[in-house]
Amino acid sequence: MQMENFAPIMFAGLVLVMLIGFPVAFSLAALGLFSGFFAIEMGWFPAEFMANLPLNMFGILSNDLLLAIPFFTFMGAILEKCGLAEDMLDSMGQLFGPVRGGLGYSVIIVGFILGAITGTVAGQVIAMALISLPVMIRYGYNMRYATGVLAASGTITQLVPPSLVLIVLADQLGKPVGDMYKGAWGPALLQILIFALYTFALSMIKPHHVPGVPKEARTLNGWALWAKCLRGIIPSAILIFAVLGSMGGLPGLNTAIATPTEAGAMGVVGALILAAMHKRLTMPLIWDAMKGTMRLTAMVVFILIGSRVFSMVFQGVDGAIWVEHMLSGLPGGQLGFLIAVNIFVFFLAFFLDFFEIAFIIIPMLGPVAEKMGIDLIWFGVLLCVNMQTSFMHPPFGFALFYLRGIADTLFKEKRIDKPVKSSDIYMGSIPWVIMQLVLVAIVIFVPETVTAFLDKVEKVDLDKVNLELVIEEGGTAEEAADASADEDQKRLDDMFKDSKK
Repeated sequence: MQMENFAPIMFAGLVLVMLIGFPVAFSLAALGLFSGFFAIEMGWFPAEFMANLPLNMFGILSNDLLLAIPFFTFMGAILEKCGLAEDMLDSMGQLFGPVRGGLGYSVIIVGFILGAITGTVAGQVIAMALISLPVMIRYGYNMRYATGVLAASGTITQLVPPSLVLIVLADQLGKPVGDMYKGAWGPALLQILIFALYTFALSMIKPHHVPGVPKEARTLNGWALWAKCLRGIIPSAILIFAVLGSMGGLPGLNTAIATPTEAGAMGVVGALILAAMHKRLTMPLIWDAMKGTMRLTAMVVFILIGSRVFSMVFQGVDGAIWVEHMLSGLPGGQLGFLIAVNIFVFFLAFFLDFFEIAFIIIPMLGPVAEKMGIDLIWFGVLLCVNMQTSFMHPPFGFALFYLRGIADTLFKEKRIDKPVKSSDIYMGSIPWVIMQLVLVAIVIFVPETVTAFLDKVEKVDLDKVNLELVIEEGGTAEEAADASADEDQKRLDDMFKDSKK
């Protein structure tokens, strides 16, 4: 066997072990080690090559950027349980209640706001479903619309900063997290607009699917209603500005005064303050948040270690060259590459979650995209938009699993009078997956949706640069040039003397 034929075999093995269902982190590590020892036996690289593995592991665990993940996870876990979601959904539901589709609009808007301060999908889908699903069913909302909007509004958390997947993508692509956050704002706002337009169209075509809330069900009016809305929105806006603004993650802010890790720590303090304001800051809440953070952080670290073992060996057998030749030879240039990659990632998302895709696939695709002249911020945000669908794919989407579990719990507790069918959950998700794919297409064909929010890089046209030579009075151009050359030579001599000292 030739070494150039082994990289495709390793990739096929990667697909196979992912389909087996065993934890991906351990499967990847085992496949990488087995392939590495086989390559040593075949003489493709020396045994010393595998000695780099401990250094790679140390490099992963000493990466300061990844320390932001537990901070943002802890912040999101606290905010899930502090009562903020309940207050915002109740007030927004009453504010938009009279309008057809009003509860849908409130779920979309609250999902966007919560996404900007929590960054976690599971807790957001669960919290919103527990609160809103019984209300939507009570007032006659179509079941498929209700389950679809709840799941989709939770998954937009993956795109809205401070999304965890954007931190991981920034790390894997070697780009600043702040720039990745700035680039994500355009698609995130577009996604909200698309969801709202769909709700509006449904209210026009099938108004009985999204009826307004009757007047007698609205307990707040006037200033009392607005005051309750603002009590949720203003502290959230302050926290968003403090966390994202400090790290340069908001459009228009060109300087960062904090690293992502420091911003995450500041976000945790803000979340604790918000929990205290809602009188929910208790030791059980903090303990539950710590346990959830520990589980997610451990999962991320093990996936990253397993993927690094695989990728190191894959690089050793020239796998990167094989991937580059395969993808750069696609018809259509950049456009053909982006379409093929997004189709590939879309189908991978049926089986893998976003962390696994980011750690396993992005290191293969990033270098190819860079060599093809694709802006890596645009590329990373585009893949993030695509990976939203991993939570919505029927029948494997985790958001749908969360919704299924919450619906069963609500029925057992008699908070809804009829069980929610799995077919309604799965069929209800399809229009929202299509809308997410529409956004993927928009970002591919209109890159300005991402790049317009980034800091503009000043380009200097060298052909228009004028260099003026100042000639002292009484001198000639040749004398001025000789004097300038003498000064340059003297400066070089001084530098050489200093370096010898």
